[in-house]
Amino acid sequence: MTSFVFRETLMTHLLLWGNAYAQIIRNGKGEVIGLYPLMPDRMGVERDSKGQLYYEYTVSMEDAPTVKGSTVVLPPTEVLHIPGLGFDGLVGYSPIAMAKNAIGMAIACEEYGAKFFANGAQPSGVLEHPGTIKDPSRVRESWQSTFGGSHNANKVAVLEEGMKYTPISISPEQAQFLETRKFQINEIARIFRVPPHMVGDLEKSSFSNIEQQSLEFVKYTLDPWVSRWEQSMARSLLTAEEKKKYFVKFNVDGLLRGDYQSRMNGYAVGRQNGWMSANDIRELENLDRIPEEVGGDLYLINGNMTKLADAGLFGKEGAAPGKEESDEDKEVLELEESEKPGNGGGGAHPGTERHHRGR
Repeated sequence: MTSFVFRETLMTHLLLWGNAYAQIIRNGKGEVIGLYPLMPDRMGVERDSKGQLYYEYTVSMEDAPTVKGSTVVLPPTEVLHIPGLGFDGLVGYSPIAMAKNAIGMAIACEEYGAKFFANGAQPSGVLEHPGTIKDPSRVRESWQSTFGGSHNANKVAVLEEGMKYTPISISPEQAQFLETRKFQINEIARIFRVPPHMVGDLEKSSFSNIEQQSLEFVKYTLDPWVSRWEQSMARSLLTAEEKKKYFVKFNVDGLLRGDYQSRMNGYAVGRQNGWMSANDIRELENLDRIPEEVGGDLYLINGNMTKLADAGLFGKEGAAPGKEESDEDKEVLELEESEKPGNGGGGAHPGTERHHRGR
């Protein structure tokens, strides 16, 4: 199976049973070469007399045709176990079992709606006869075959001998059938912390808050599950030496991507402040890298920026020692020297003075 199918299978086990298991296959060097999903309903987690964990897995004919109902004991080093919410730290509890009443009510509402419309959207009732009927079952079957079912809807009944039909069930409007079904959908979504707009309920969603709700889904719903995966995989798949060099991290940046304008503004800030290069930005946008010799890996900063400790340093270095800086509003007198005789000039008079006001 592919990597996506493996994660999808184990995540389904985790959401329905509260636990996800996979057998770890290693080679002679102790390196992981394969992961095989195991059914959580056939796995048991126990402790021996010394307090050590071990896993008991019941093998079925589907797993090994030559083995019939045997039990295999696996040490913790050979099992990738991702537990859900639990109370003992060993196994998680099934969200379906913990919320069985809410899910059962949703199933009951669905069955009621299916039977109601299968009966021609007509409530059940009682046939009343002023006298005594010799064979009431025959009358009931005749009525059901003639007026029951969706294919007999809107037929006109003709009652004889003073017989009368009286409905005894309330209508779906009085039972708030639609409101109940809608509430149960949100109730089940709330079990898994899924926002309503992701299950098709857009009543309280709009273009102004749909993006924020999607970001909250990643932050409050996915992050706890992702943390369970990351920590369980690091604990079971990496050796003590490998944990010093490597770590497991799921990249959810793609789910946090904003609109095009917001991304470009963020990239511009990172580019101008020197903590992102052109290739860093292009990798996030799934674009080809710019060659290094062209400058794709350069980190640039604004030339007008300097350290706080160096503020005013260039002004102090530019001032000549022993001279005081003149104010901007002070009048500066410049004396233009006349040209010496024999230098080709003669148009200017010696000692000519011009006054300039500094700006």
